[in-house]
Amino acid sequence: MNLKLSTNSQFTIDNSQLNITGSKSETNRLLLLQALFPNITLANTSNSDDSEVMEKALKGTEEIVDIHHAGTAMRFLTAYFSVNEGREVVLTGSQRMTERPIKVLVEALEQLGAKISYEKEVGYPPIRIKGQKITASKVNIPANVSSQYISALLLVAPKLKNGIEITLVGEITSVPYIKMTLALLNDLDIKTSFEGNVITVYPKQEVASKVMTVESDWSSASYFFSLAALAENATISLNSYKKTSLQGDSALVEIYKQMGVETHFEGNTMTLVKQSDFKPENLNLELNNTPDIAQTIVVTCLGLGIGCHLTGLHTLKIKETDRLEALRIELTKLGANISVTNDSLTLLASNQINPNIKIATYNDHRMAMAFAPLAIKVPIIIENAEVVSKSYPDFWEDMKKLGFNVSEIL
Repeated sequence: MNLKLSTNSQFTIDNSQLNITGSKSETNRLLLLQALFPNITLANTSNSDDSEVMEKALKGTEEIVDIHHAGTAMRFLTAYFSVNEGREVVLTGSQRMTERPIKVLVEALEQLGAKISYEKEVGYPPIRIKGQKITASKVNIPANVSSQYISALLLVAPKLKNGIEITLVGEITSVPYIKMTLALLNDLDIKTSFEGNVITVYPKQEVASKVMTVESDWSSASYFFSLAALAENATISLNSYKKTSLQGDSALVEIYKQMGVETHFEGNTMTLVKQSDFKPENLNLELNNTPDIAQTIVVTCLGLGIGCHLTGLHTLKIKETDRLEALRIELTKLGANISVTNDSLTLLASNQINPNIKIATYNDHRMAMAFAPLAIKVPIIIENAEVVSKSYPDFWEDMKKLGFNVSEIL
């Protein structure tokens, strides 16, 4: 499905209110914890493809577990099935998933005594896992890898006989996501510590019954920060968000203040307001802790006619696509002057945006949603637009609610 997006001239968004689906990051962590502790009840969970795949895998009994494009599920389930004593599964996914490395996590689990083998290429899915009773507790893992590897270990740790002590080797990246995992464990009265480069989770075989409510997804909110920045005038209210969020992408509040968007909180509602007569300047941002919003930020900068230099992006090379290369290709089609390295992106300021360009999405939900706000500036075509269902199935309907012209084309 290809969608053409456009708006009327002098586009404004007046007092619009949207309900955003629960955080995929929080939901997938809590789904795994619920599998370990069935007396947990979850509320406001994500309706994303990734979370549905995760839940199905945790509840299923099949030997072959196919998680399609869901990278979070691949990492979390690798740890879950490794400690699920007596269960044997083959964990696999899409073609792109078989190209995304898993070796660092496998080696960490093997240090603990897990039994994992590769069905095809060493270091990559599909993998065969024979669930074991794990008694070892100490493990070393590189600190600059995806935080999902580390969170996968932390989530299963309470059920291990001796808990876990993880030593992170090198410079730590994506600390907010590690802290999110630890905070969710703490909410269940599971004792943890994070001192220097050592993270400890203590064993706890049972937890008290509790309802865990998932905060709405900040990554999904990023596209509305972008819309607010690009519109002539905008007031957009989003539910349900916390000013003191566990999610790293809540850094959007401070980042988008530099692009003319003020954020106000009242109860569980977050309201974005475009500041009048704001003059944005070139941005220089380090995004080690928030790489998932890099696509949104660079597209916003293009729309505002400013440049940016974004660093700390090394994990984007192994996402749903090589996001850095995908951004370079698609932004160049729009007329941007952009260059990328293995961990950075530089966009030069320009007021030229080519209209009616077809944006390829590379099976990557964030490519589709990050480019959509540019329709405020020029008509734009999003190819394979249905890919948004991975994290935000209602995205295109919500864009229509805000006044965008959204039409299907061949």
